[in-house]
Amino acid sequence: MTADPLTLAELSSRDRIEALRRRMASIPARTDGSAAQAVPVEQAEARFETRQEAATESASSVLEVHPEIATLLPRGGLARGSVVSVDGASSVLLSLLASVTGSGKHAAIIGLPKLGLLAATEMRADLGKCALISSPSETAIDAAAILLDGMDLVVLGLAGADVPPTRARAVIARARSKGACLVVTEGRWGGADIRLQSRVVGYTGIGLGHGRITGVCVDVEVSGRGMRPQSTRLDLSPTDGVVGWTPHDPGRPSPQVLSRAL
Repeated sequence: MTADPLTLAELSSRDRIEALRRRMASIPARTDGSAAQAVPVEQAEARFETRQEAATESASSVLEVHPEIATLLPRGGLARGSVVSVDGASSVLLSLLASVTGSGKHAAIIGLPKLGLLAATEMRADLGKCALISSPSETAIDAAAILLDGMDLVVLGLAGADVPPTRARAVIARARSKGACLVVTEGRWGGADIRLQSRVVGYTGIGLGHGRITGVCVDVEVSGRGMRPQSTRLDLSPTDGVVGWTPHDPGRPSPQVLSRAL
């Protein structure tokens, strides 16, 4: 009987021990002339279970985002317990919201009554997992601190406010202790772990003043503490009824320049 490493934990204790013994016996001897050190079966089993637990913990500590955005982030997603500042094209913020709720997690949106949630549904957002709070700016931060207790993602509109680190410190500590991610936008949040900035640089589908927009081209840059800034150019367009990101294709017709950011 052989066991795949991914299903080893599902075996009974006796079968698991036998599988580990066979695997250890099949390991070739070292070629540098020194003797291989034997590892007790119980120790090998414990190491395997530790690695499995670490992998599970690592996966659960990051909220899923679109793969094209994930490649820019240091942990491949929105790290739980972190604060992320998002500025620029609203399509990037909507994409984050769509990915998180579309994967079954819960989100709250505070102080952004004009956010285009219809566009988020076209990106496969699950609005049934979104709580909407149109909170006055003076109480928005307090509302965010409370919602971090029960949500995976909290999106906070700052209405142009500049929040100093001393004001933000308690909210940051709460996000870390509760394992939630706080995304702030439309303002400045002192002490953000990651800053995600974007701008629309062109669009496709409209020619000579008529037609319909079929896609936009967006420059996205990610920076933060302890990381080298990463940037890319992405195209946002519908495919099979779902709006999503694709790497910018220089071979496509050049997008027309926008007169204003979307």
